[in-house]
This record gives sequence, structure tokens and C-alpha cells, in this order.
Amino acid sequence: MTLANRITLGRMGLSLVIFVLIISRTLWAEAGALALLTLASISDGIDGVIARRTMTTTHFGAIADPFADKILIMAVFLAFASVRELAVPLWAVFLILLRELTISTLRVLAALHGEVMKAEQAGKIKTFIQMTSAFVILGLLVLRFWQREAGPLPWPPLQEAAALAKPAAWWLTVVSALFTVASGVIYLYNHRALLRRSWSERGR
Repeated sequence: MTLANRITLGRMGLSLVIFVLIISRTLWAEAGALALLTLASISDGIDGVIARRTMTTTHFGAIADPFADKILIMAVFLAFASVRELAVPLWAVFLILLRELTISTLRVLAALHGEVMKAEQAGKIKTFIQMTSAFVILGLLVLRFWQREAGPLPWPPLQEAAALAKPAAWWLTVVSALFTVASGVIYLYNHRALLRRSWSERGR
């Protein structure tokens, strides 16, 4: 297995650890989740660079890399939905999950036809919004647990930010869901020919 693929698989493993840390609902667990989320997001760029520079791109990596990104996002937002300090809307999380699973299925269909779906601009924007929202929500959650377990925050703006954790998490999740669904519709429209071929062909 190539180094790039090992990093991709490692990001999948980090997703599980991040999920467990977030739902643990303690200051150090949330801080650890934030640190690991940073590591996972950095690894997302590193594996692609390594694969290209070492000329070790593989079909597995082409499918597993975006799949690992989706697992990370789904793990984070599912964990947010279970933290009552945030009151994240479940319907928005469901829309995110539905879109990610749908486009993952589309990638599998493309692979069955010998094609590799490249990342589109809408998908890149969606990923940026999702990751930015995840970092902001988790950062605010760290501040909130800091106040609860370690006492008042030393800087007034941080205290105000901690107080905004719940409404900010709601709005950021909703905005992420809307952009996620919109990008999914664009992907489906752009690959409608692939869908038509898949619907008309017979399987085993």
C-alpha cells in the first residue's frame, strides 16, 4: 500500500477518534478533538501531494480520498448533533449525510463505468464551508466547556464567543446543509448522462 493511501486510511481512523472525543463532552476531550480535526484536515492535502509527487496515484486513492473526507464530515456533524450544549438541528445533519452518501454512490457508479469523478468547484466550496463551520463550532464548544470546567475565560470577547456557541452552531450547520445539498444537485445534474446509463444497464 502506498504512503498516500495509508494517510487516507489514517484520516478515516481519526474520524472515529474525533467522534468519540466530541461526544465525551469534557474540556480536554473537545480540545483533543479540535487538535485531531486540524491534523485530519492537513492530511487531506498531504496525501494528494505525496501521491502526485511520487507518481503513486491509484484507483483506490481516487475513491478512498473523497470518501475519507465525507466520513470525517459526517462524524463531526453527527457528534455535534449529540451534544445538547449546541442544539444542532438534526434535519440539517440528515441533509448533509444524505448528500454525502448520494454523491459517494455516484462515484461508485462512475468507477463501475471506468470513470473517475473529479472534484468540481461546487464541491470544493461545499467542503470549505463544511470544514470552516466544523472548526468554528468545535472551537466555540471548547470555549464553552472551558467556562464550565476551568472558570471564566480571561478575555471578554472569548466570553461573548462562548455565549454564542448554541446559535452559531445552529446557523453554521444550516448554512453547511444548504450549500451541501446545492452542490449535490449540481453534481447530479452534471453527471445525469452517467445516471441514465446506470438506470438502463442490467446488473448481474
